[in-house]
Amino acid sequence: MALFLCFFIFFFASPAAAAAACDSCVHQTKASQFSKASALSSGACGYGSFALGLSNGQLAAAVPSLFKDGAGCGACFQIRCKNPTLCTKAGTRVVVSDLNHNNQTDFVLSSRAFTAMAQKGMAQQILKLGIVDIEYKRVPCDYKNQKLAVRVEESSQKPNYLAIQFLYQGGQTEIVAVDVARVGSSNWSFMSRKQGAVWDTSRVPQGPLQFRIVVTAGYDGKWIWAQKVLPADWKTGMVYDSGVQITDIAQEGCSPCHEGNWS
Repeated sequence: MALFLCFFIFFFASPAAAAAACDSCVHQTKASQFSKASALSSGACGYGSFALGLSNGQLAAAVPSLFKDGAGCGACFQIRCKNPTLCTKAGTRVVVSDLNHNNQTDFVLSSRAFTAMAQKGMAQQILKLGIVDIEYKRVPCDYKNQKLAVRVEESSQKPNYLAIQFLYQGGQTEIVAVDVARVGSSNWSFMSRKQGAVWDTSRVPQGPLQFRIVVTAGYDGKWIWAQKVLPADWKTGMVYDSGVQITDIAQEGCSPCHEGNWS
């Protein structure tokens, strides 16, 4: 528990945490595209085929500054291309599902997301360009009536190892710490970020499990308590409803924005 609290204090007090802000400002950059969304769904966040259900295939690989060592997985961005002849003013919304190693663009988009920026009848023209100038800003994720879900990874092995990932994370936040305990117990075990959106532990409590999550919210952090998530007979590959949803919007230390307004 002491280790968990030390991490919590360090993360929200460190200058590095503040310096990584400004996602919600409008940024100017470039975006390219993958021909298949499956290439992004199998990416560094570890979502697999579930990524396609997060945004109807409108996925993005983001540069390290937005991927944030996996904390940026599941983040939503509004993106539009800057060619008014080809593209709509609204653009489209994408979910980060992979890490972009391409130093030419901030985003690599699925073809569905790439063409969703286009005016009606202009999809093929924008695809032919391959790379386009874009504007983007971070926006809250909204999954309507869908609660935050927990998927048990296939690598989990009772009773010694548990790996999970969070799906349908709402709001405009990042999960920065996770604890797990038996339902009704205050003996919490911290989990570590294994990869992207995947958290794991080798200290697996027995019985039904609850989770305690720290997300960026306001100018500090917020605890989210999912009181009863995994049944005692949890199974790998299954998705379980957490019973809670994240709706917070983290306040960033870069206001006012200097990159322009979205209009």
